[in-house]
Amino acid sequence: MKLLKDILYKVRIRSVIGDTGLPVHNLQIDSRKIEKGDCFIAIKGTVVDGHLFIKSAIERGAGMVICEALPAQPPPGITFVEVEDAAEAAGIMSHHFFEEPSAGLKLVGVTGTNGKTTVATLLYNLFTHLGYTCGLISTVNIRIGNTSRDATHTTPDAISLNALLHEMRGAGCTHVFMECSSHAIDQKRIAGLQFSGALFTNITHDHLDYHKTFDEYIRVKKSWFDGLPSSAFAISNADDRRGAVMLQNTAAKKYFYSLKTETDFKGRILDNSLTGLHMLVNEIEVHFKLIGEFNAYNLLAVFGAAICLGEKKVNILEALSGIDGAEGRFDYVLSNREHVLGIIDYAHTPDALLNVLATINKLKTGKEKVITVVGCGGNRDKTKRPVMAEVACEHSDKVILTSDNPRNEEPEAILKDMETGVSVVARKKTISITDRREAIKTAVTLSQSDDIVLIAGKGHEKYQEVKGIKHEFDDKKVLKEMFLMLDK
Repeated sequence: MKLLKDILYKVRIRSVIGDTGLPVHNLQIDSRKIEKGDCFIAIKGTVVDGHLFIKSAIERGAGMVICEALPAQPPPGITFVEVEDAAEAAGIMSHHFFEEPSAGLKLVGVTGTNGKTTVATLLYNLFTHLGYTCGLISTVNIRIGNTSRDATHTTPDAISLNALLHEMRGAGCTHVFMECSSHAIDQKRIAGLQFSGALFTNITHDHLDYHKTFDEYIRVKKSWFDGLPSSAFAISNADDRRGAVMLQNTAAKKYFYSLKTETDFKGRILDNSLTGLHMLVNEIEVHFKLIGEFNAYNLLAVFGAAICLGEKKVNILEALSGIDGAEGRFDYVLSNREHVLGIIDYAHTPDALLNVLATINKLKTGKEKVITVVGCGGNRDKTKRPVMAEVACEHSDKVILTSDNPRNEEPEAILKDMETGVSVVARKKTISITDRREAIKTAVTLSQSDDIVLIAGKGHEKYQEVKGIKHEFDDKKVLKEMFLMLDK
């Protein structure tokens, strides 16, 4: 059991009331989970301020409280530690409490608007194939060696994250690959972790409901690279406008990948078809199962990280050539009789949707139509809604606007926001259908032999969130059902 004073090492402390030599039974940021002897860390969240629950935590048995503002009358017998940043303190304290798990692992993080899940998953699959026991922390799931569990967040809270890394190390994992969302960086969930490497994929319009401005969104992602040590490596996309900026102030060893310019990890697409990508990677010719230019970038990022982690390039490319991508990322199904190609993709930003549609249009061989089903999530960045519709209309022959995860908003209101992005000309090829199942059914019904149906926005998700309730819904499963109907 750790003593409070030991796990406070490197925490920025303002003042202390009481004894810091007390043993800590557990760390908690949720007062409802407090047990006797626990240390409660009061974090000011975006929705709830943990300081409002200090009294409740003490009543439940917390003997120690970490906070940014002391109560007016601190109760006797309780140790209070006033800190500069409670969220940051939670990360640092968790790191020490769980025996510095990231220090015993090759921990590689991936950030960017698009591609995080694919890159992290490819790295996990690659290093597992190369014979290592690996961990994965992604939007889709969490994997510890060969076991898998559902993920609740792209990046867990600091305490859960360090507990998870401790479990991974205990299970014999040597490498862990994780997504680092902008929310997680901003909320200091990854504070205190010791990264071996960090990757940047790209940055486009997203999460402005949280970050408010695009400049702030960039600043948050860049701050993670700024804090990396010289012992780590940092890899960035040179073809992204902000790729060089991300690594501008990092102390880590800098590397870049590109399809357009000479960089450390250089790729060139020789052929891009439904059978996969045929590429030159650092002058080695290789065929990959993954499809599309955006996946060419993802593969280069993975190749670069593997080189930085000490693997041989021939071994890396040989293994990557046989690996599939992440679930719900350009996932496709072919109807038997009519040969309609159905594509399921997580694309939920304008740039991601554009990338997928651009790839689809490049893969077209004749007059086949592209029918796109797309929606936007509720209680999220509203400014991207008309842009999503505009992108879909510009690059599709038919567009069906529908419900995504409306959450606590009315689906019809979200559709009206999207419809403002539909031009007068595009209205003729656009339909709004609130029910997502009906929207997918309509898309399939409208399709003819060899057409392409894109179901965008939810990808791997197996639910649809409406008014706080998650209802079972799987785009791929529904699409298969509709294809069976089509083939009758």
